[in-house]
Amino acid sequence: MFSRLLSVAAAAGLAATPIVGQAQQATAQGDLLGLPSDLSMLGETDPNRRVATALVNGFVITETDVNHRVALLLAANQRPVSDEEMIRIRMQVLRNLIDETLQIQAAEAQEMELPQAEVDQTYNRVAAQNFEQNPRAMDEYLRSIGSSPESLKRQIKGEMAWNNLLRRNVSPFINVSAEEVNELIERLEASRGTEEYRLGEIYLSATPETQAAVEANANKIVEQLRQGGSFVAYARQFSEASTAAVGGDLGWIQLAQLKNAELEAVAREMNPGQLVGPIRIPGGFSILYLIDKRQVLMADPRDAVLSLKQIQITFDPGTSEATAQQRVARFTEGVQAIRGCGDAENAASALGATVVTNDQIRVRSLPDQLQNILLQLQVGQSTPPFGSFEEGVRVLMLCGRDDPQVAEGPDFDQLMGQLENERVEKRAQRYLRDLRNDAYIEYN
Repeated sequence: MFSRLLSVAAAAGLAATPIVGQAQQATAQGDLLGLPSDLSMLGETDPNRRVATALVNGFVITETDVNHRVALLLAANQRPVSDEEMIRIRMQVLRNLIDETLQIQAAEAQEMELPQAEVDQTYNRVAAQNFEQNPRAMDEYLRSIGSSPESLKRQIKGEMAWNNLLRRNVSPFINVSAEEVNELIERLEASRGTEEYRLGEIYLSATPETQAAVEANANKIVEQLRQGGSFVAYARQFSEASTAAVGGDLGWIQLAQLKNAELEAVAREMNPGQLVGPIRIPGGFSILYLIDKRQVLMADPRDAVLSLKQIQITFDPGTSEATAQQRVARFTEGVQAIRGCGDAENAASALGATVVTNDQIRVRSLPDQLQNILLQLQVGQSTPPFGSFEEGVRVLMLCGRDDPQVAEGPDFDQLMGQLENERVEKRAQRYLRDLRNDAYIEYN
């Protein structure tokens, strides 16, 4: 949870220079307004150079607030940023702080003030999970990265206040009938054995007027993600869907649930770990990340639990490459001659190798390449040798396999909750847009 909270501040991507076609279109629109072709600006031409503070319905967001939240972002992504990117980050963080303030104010206006004790309790729980029951250690860590406990607590307060507000003002008015849930169950049964997907999504809304700028922002986000940025962090920071709170994770879905032919077509061709976007959809743009995929209501072989023996040889410093290669060849030949797991220790001793046994290895916890190899092995067989002269060369011998039971689909209550959450998300987006439209915001 601590990493999830830290990743609230993710790197920003604002509008880049419009492409030629967009510039020509803008010029044509300017002619309709009677604007001169040669403009002489009478004030500051770069609004991003102003001091990043704002007054939101009387509440002051200071430059220190922005600095502390930016520090959380940089700690979450653990990579350097350019001066240009830092400007985008600061502007995005300021917008997020404004939304957070509006959410807290909306809750307080309806006499739903959040006791500080509840915020502190959540903060302490995060510290307990990550700093061995020591909130002071987390305090020190936050200060060491240039942030503060107050900044993280403010973020916690914003999330809790907004959730409380939605539970009282939105959730009670969401209706999902039993017939809708039963229809979904029937569709799941009918699609047994077909693939379902666990997707992450970053959704950015756009109007015809803002479309070019939002698309440029989305391209910048994709670029930063491909350079190593955290998808969870960016989703929490930029996505305008309610799933932003869980890093953009849509959970396990069938592609028809995306309710968009373009997204369905793109996701169907994706492989786990692949990032695609931005994809233009009605109302904005979507960036997709495929976390995993499996077959509907079928057991996943990667959930099998294996009993493995790791047989390994190491090399003394100074061993020549030729000598090492000869030893690897003898090791490979010797491993192939081992007569099952019962013979592993004796054979390994003769080869000058060590053996480590582990009886609780889940297939999906292993690297993808090893997963595919081990799933094809019979008990007593070994993987090809892998490793390096520096770290040692090893094989994994399969000594047992407990296959998963046939998967059970989500029950009635789980599907009911899924449909309710989807509808709450749509209402929440409209709710926040209304708060923005009604707000008095002054920038300094």
